[in-house]
Amino acid sequence: MSLARIEVNVRDGERVARLSGRWTLATTSTRADALDAELRRAAAEKCAWDCLEVEALDSAGAMLLWRAWQRVLPPNLAIRPEHWRVLERIEAADRLPREGVVPRSPLHWVMVLGNATIGIYRHVADFVALIGQFFIDLAYVVRNPADMPRREISANMYKSGVRAMPVTALVGFLIGVVLSYLSALQLRQFGADIFIIDIIGLGIVRELGPVLVAILVAGRSGSAMTAQLGVMRVTEEIDALATMGVQRSLRLVFPKVAALIVTLPLLVLWATAIALVGGMVSAQFQLDISYGFFFQTLPRVVPAANLIIGLLKGAVFGMFVALVACHFGLRVRPNTESLSANTTASVVSAITIVIVIDAVFAILTRDIGLPE
Repeated sequence: MSLARIEVNVRDGERVARLSGRWTLATTSTRADALDAELRRAAAEKCAWDCLEVEALDSAGAMLLWRAWQRVLPPNLAIRPEHWRVLERIEAADRLPREGVVPRSPLHWVMVLGNATIGIYRHVADFVALIGQFFIDLAYVVRNPADMPRREISANMYKSGVRAMPVTALVGFLIGVVLSYLSALQLRQFGADIFIIDIIGLGIVRELGPVLVAILVAGRSGSAMTAQLGVMRVTEEIDALATMGVQRSLRLVFPKVAALIVTLPLLVLWATAIALVGGMVSAQFQLDISYGFFFQTLPRVVPAANLIIGLLKGAVFGMFVALVACHFGLRVRPNTESLSANTTASVVSAITIVIVIDAVFAILTRDIGLPE
């Protein structure tokens, strides 16, 4: 490959800059600064330009020449017709009018607020419509059990439930240990060691267990659901299902929501049991509370209503996490940037809704399940 070269000679009493070789991106990129300096020096000396021996010229090489010529074609230029057309395109592009900076309207913030309000309204309207469609599909499945998507529900239960058991067990055990350890440090100062069972039992069974499991599932399974639907949108699989007459809500949304409604309470029960074991082990080491005493005292200080509240929370959390994941998955546009943005928004929105619903549960059940 012949490199780009420039030579300045004197011909008939006139200085001539003779260019040769290949003036392309591949040959000029590594020597761009040196070539630019030579070209500018030749242009400053008012040389004539002989480019007839240039073998190839692309936009990268043409831009080097254009900048050295101060964005004006020299009058004494000898060049091949095909290379002349490249320079003409560079000149035409450089002469295009540039858009000026549009001054910000005094009503800019009103427009921003209006757009945000419209966006929130559309999200809420689509989400409410998705909830309604889920209950319509549920009524249809109840009336027509043969049309229930059993395999899709089973697959989602396995992916969202069984495969999430190790991480929920690990997090649950560590949360139980940490809660027990921190509580023991404070209770020991007041000689109230026995109340550690109340704190661990009520805190984990009623609050921490359901919320932590819901957040884990929102980050793990919710994001996977959004990404799955988003990829199907990008690859136009959802449109293909609609073309074949397959109802997308019944085959794509309903199995995911139904699976999480069933599996999340089971995961809550699993994580709660492991967390109680972690708290019991830590209490035994910290406060010398035996395992037998822990098991005997726990049902008395933590009424069964708390477990029912925790499982009910799990079912509601599961429904809303799956609905939020499907909502954002179906809003993905056919590009990768939209896929990543909606996946992130899905996780953040699901976690926020979980916390809001937990606060509503706390208010509605404030007089239920507390020890006398």
